[in-house]
Amino acid sequence: MNGKSRRLAVLGAAALVTIGLSATAHAAQCGNTSKGYSAWVAQFKQEASRAGISDRTLDRAFKNARYATKTISLDRNQRSFKLSFDQFMQKRGASSIISKGKRLKKQNAGLFAAIEKKYGVPAGPLIAIWGMESGFGSFTGNQHTVSAVSTLAYDCRRSAFFTEQLYALLQLIQKGWLSPDFKGAAHGEIGQTQFLPANVARFGTDGDRNGSINLGSAADALASTANFLRGHGWSRGGGYQPGQGNYRAIQGWNAAGVYQKAIAKIGAEIDG
Repeated sequence: MNGKSRRLAVLGAAALVTIGLSATAHAAQCGNTSKGYSAWVAQFKQEASRAGISDRTLDRAFKNARYATKTISLDRNQRSFKLSFDQFMQKRGASSIISKGKRLKKQNAGLFAAIEKKYGVPAGPLIAIWGMESGFGSFTGNQHTVSAVSTLAYDCRRSAFFTEQLYALLQLIQKGWLSPDFKGAAHGEIGQTQFLPANVARFGTDGDRNGSINLGSAADALASTANFLRGHGWSRGGGYQPGQGNYRAIQGWNAAGVYQKAIAKIGAEIDG
């Protein structure tokens, strides 16, 4: 992420409460092919307008939105989560993440110390997430985010969950914190540690203290990730391996067991 279109103003925890999640938010008819997407968008826009999203925002947001075939393909074929733990670690390049992660921990010792002091989360799991999610910020996505999130909201598999994400994304756009044509990952993830829109609102943090939140910034992304983990029950000084208390917070990050174990293993190797 870069530039004004990707810069987020500082958000309070209550500044972006997701709206429209009553029964009206689920009234638009979901579908599992591209055929009904345009009709769904038209109906959703009416519902979103009634829920408080401006017509101008809706017109700007959906102007270039299309049914995201790539997003659906990836959503249907998340094969890496079906691998064994060793296969997953190899596929994700765990050894390289550990090696580079140790260097980054030393190079950014002050940042990680400040984050741990504030949130209680050590460097290891943060660096593990950073490395696995975006290759330490080297690739944060090239997919049209409104297209991706609206397609998943329309798709019947997880319609309610992604409808919430779509409302949050529209609020970010309405406030001017994201461009209508912002590009991120295939499921609508944003920034160096790949936050979904609703999590930007809930946990986004100004890690570099420059007066704004930009999850394309490593400092902001890492601090926001620590804030997320704390918000999911992370306890200062506790262990984070399977069976230990803070592992539950890691489970909040990703539902796939193999991913959770990878964060814990890679994080422990980096923390030493």
